[in-house]
Amino acid sequence: MHYKHLLLASHGTLGACAAENASFKLCHPDSRLHQLIVVPDFWKGMLGDDWLNNAMTQITYGKYVEGELEREIQENVNRVSAAASAQNVAYSYEFMLGKPAECLVKVADASRFDLVVIGSPRPKNKEGLKSRMHCETLLRFLSIPLLIIPYPDDA
Repeated sequence: MHYKHLLLASHGTLGACAAENASFKLCHPDSRLHQLIVVPDFWKGMLGDDWLNNAMTQITYGKYVEGELEREIQENVNRVSAAASAQNVAYSYEFMLGKPAECLVKVADASRFDLVVIGSPRPKNKEGLKSRMHCETLLRFLSIPLLIIPYPDDA
C-alpha cells in the first residue's frame, strides 16, 4: 500500500529511524513526505543555572546547547532529505519547540496528510533519551490514521 502525503515524526533516534525507513516503504515517486522534528520544551530552560555560577557562563552554555540541537537537527534533515531524493519523493520538514504530541497534532490538523508515522517508545532496557511522545494524546486527537513502527529488534 502506498500513500500520497505522509507526516513523519522523526528526530534521529533508532526508533525514529525505523519510522523513517517504514515511511519510505510506504511512498512512491509521486508521494510527499513531511518530516516534523520537535525539540521538547524542557530544553528551553536548559541554562545550567543550577550549577553554573555567573550569567555569562550560563549564556555561553545556553548558546552551546542551542548550537548542538541545531547541528543534530540539520544532520537529521540532511539524512532524510537524501533518502527522499534517492527515491524521488518530495520532501519538506519543519521543527518546533513544544510538547511532541501536541505539536504533531497541530501539524497534522494544518494540512491534508494521509498517514502519520512515528516510532514506538524506546524499550526500558535500551539506553537513550526517554520518549516524550504521549501516544494517548495522539490517539485521542488525531483525525487521520497513525502508524506506530516497532522499535528495531537488532538495536
